[in-house]
Amino acid sequence: MEKINQTIAGIKPLDKKAMAEAQMRQDNLTKPQGSLGQLESLSIQIAGIKGNPRPQIGHKVIFTLAGDHGVTKEGVSAYPSEVTPQMVYNFLRRGAGINVLASHIGARVVVADLGVASLLERHPDLKDKKVAMGTKNMALGPAMSREQAIRSIEAGMDLVEEELPNGIDILGTGDMGIGNTTPSSAIAAAFTGADVAMVTGRGTGIDDEGWRRKVKVIEKSLEINRPNAKDPIDVLSKVGGFEIGGIAGVILAGALYRILVVIDGFVSGAAALIATSLAPQVKPYLIASHQSAEKGHPILLGHIGLKPLLNLSMRLGEGTGAALGIFLAEASLKILNEMSTFAEAGVSEKG
Repeated sequence: MEKINQTIAGIKPLDKKAMAEAQMRQDNLTKPQGSLGQLESLSIQIAGIKGNPRPQIGHKVIFTLAGDHGVTKEGVSAYPSEVTPQMVYNFLRRGAGINVLASHIGARVVVADLGVASLLERHPDLKDKKVAMGTKNMALGPAMSREQAIRSIEAGMDLVEEELPNGIDILGTGDMGIGNTTPSSAIAAAFTGADVAMVTGRGTGIDDEGWRRKVKVIEKSLEINRPNAKDPIDVLSKVGGFEIGGIAGVILAGALYRILVVIDGFVSGAAALIATSLAPQVKPYLIASHQSAEKGHPILLGHIGLKPLLNLSMRLGEGTGAALGIFLAEASLKILNEMSTFAEAGVSEKG
């Protein structure tokens, strides 16, 4: 826990001077003030994160973390757990949705095994951060031990630190884990206090009967484990997942190193609940890339205080939404840096 505490203590506020200078430039660009909406506020936020009124984005990285979940034994997913390792290999072959979108925006994808329930073949592009062979069935007891929860968060931090020498100006979070919307819904219910049915969606596409079963499994898991919302590590250990803990660690490390963190969908949002509950000062470093099709996602984002950039009814995960969010972040900086001011363009300002 010492590494987590040191990281939290090292997270500093955004640079207000850089933000004020970026705001001043935005207000003097050849457009009505505020006419580019979130693209303007996004560029100012990045200026504050970087401590630079004219920041640039060169190195883009998406961290896609994988883990399995014992709760899949309860029939909460439309797909079997064998899909998790199969998709990890697909990532490594660069054949998945995240590979396509990351290539489109010029981002590197870091693939990590946080808790896949099988031994994966070694691969030069696979980061082995396995905490255990999947979580336990949270419907019968805690998903993991408190020590394992801490290890998963620290593993996410390590991933960021190991990648720093290669350059990270902006990072995105992504997940892969059959059944992981179930613990994500449990985490959302634990922190927001919302009814389980209000934060539980259809994941990979379960039918009505499957959805009702999923809701009951989550309600049972919360009743048996009684996660303490005032203790984020307890919530993670009782009803979380290894990849969710890992993403929380990626978020914390991103904030420590003053990197804009673009979170993906519902699962990354659950990880953001863990991270921001541990360290509320992380919030200004976060961007919600999109609002997913998972019905609990807007409740979760509202609790954190994040406004999504997009709503495309996406629910794939992997970091696909984060890739699009990174694209928009880069676009916002191009506006800030490359658009002319009224004075530079010789254009008359409003009377």
